[in-house]
Amino acid sequence: MNRFLTPWGELVLTRFPEDPRDQLRAWDAADEYLLQHLAGSAESAGAPADLSGTVAVLGDRWGALTTALARQGARPVQITDSFLARQATLRNLERNGVAAKAVALLSTRDTPPDRIDVLLVRVPKSLALLEDQLHRLAPRLHAGSVVVGAGKVTEIHTSTLKLFERIAGPTRTSLAVKKARLIFCSPDPAVPQSGSPWPHRYALPLGIGPASGLMVTNHAGIFCADRLDIGTRFFLRNLPQRRGPERVVDLGCGNGIVGTAAALANPQAEVMFVDESYQAVASAEATFRENAGPRAKAEFRVGDGLAGVPAESVDLVLNNPPFHSHQSTTDATAWRMFTGSRAALRRGGELWVIGNRHLGYHIKLRRLFGNCETVASDPKFVVLKAVKN
Repeated sequence: MNRFLTPWGELVLTRFPEDPRDQLRAWDAADEYLLQHLAGSAESAGAPADLSGTVAVLGDRWGALTTALARQGARPVQITDSFLARQATLRNLERNGVAAKAVALLSTRDTPPDRIDVLLVRVPKSLALLEDQLHRLAPRLHAGSVVVGAGKVTEIHTSTLKLFERIAGPTRTSLAVKKARLIFCSPDPAVPQSGSPWPHRYALPLGIGPASGLMVTNHAGIFCADRLDIGTRFFLRNLPQRRGPERVVDLGCGNGIVGTAAALANPQAEVMFVDESYQAVASAEATFRENAGPRAKAEFRVGDGLAGVPAESVDLVLNNPPFHSHQSTTDATAWRMFTGSRAALRRGGELWVIGNRHLGYHIKLRRLFGNCETVASDPKFVVLKAVKN
């Protein structure tokens, strides 16, 4: 838990899920710089922004911006692709004495407000997600709208600025402060609105088992949205061959192609697709429905891994865990996925994991399950199996 000094007072903030051992803060220098600019501090050399209209906050990572603005008296609309960011926001609002009803919480799949007077954008890692969301939000801006982006210097590139300018209007950047930078965009209603080019669809290659030749749908922001990444390709070639009625989870499903392949290989299985990204779950549902047919059973769930899934209710978990959280390299997400899988699996149930060899997932799985078998490996990847005894 950390204390964040804003222009309007001090906040107590944490990431979600909260981990007392986690030393990472729930805000960064870009959040600080943006709030100082809005407050018209001496450092920003400007007048305070008018926050009385509709204020939309896109990509707020842990709710720091939304909580600060709500404490100040604005009624922000948060738009996020992250379930974890939404949960962090709810808890940080409560922690700082702000009623949840003071904020509108929308996902990137929801319809945005009809009119946006102030648009604040935390620049995401995915340029595609930024492009898609700017296309969705630009028609809601007007000539008097204030548009400010924020990010670390390493996150803001020429391509980022060109995207704002092409979709919304003339764009410039601030000086860097504490390795953070702001983006100022002046909305121009005359800019042609062509609509988002997302989602992308492509056909999978042959030679990858049940998924060979299938059509995949990728909404913006999904990892490797325009091609099959080599790790998933290796996993698809080495999936378990199982038969009979069972419950399968594609954990961290992305575009859902792993779970779809499992469903095609075993038509009696019921597959649950789980991801913390709203864009990912929408992609997985589109991919599954197109390829598995209307009678295939599936569940699509946006959430924090397997939290909330009944204990000992799952037969098989397929998992390709991420090892990055924004700019940080961490195994915390993988560890939560592994522990959640063990709780959800029935006796004799299996967790299959693919990862880079150097990540050493076999050590964690042996510690947690008491066993771990290498199913397949190549110079870069390894497929591991752990059984709940």
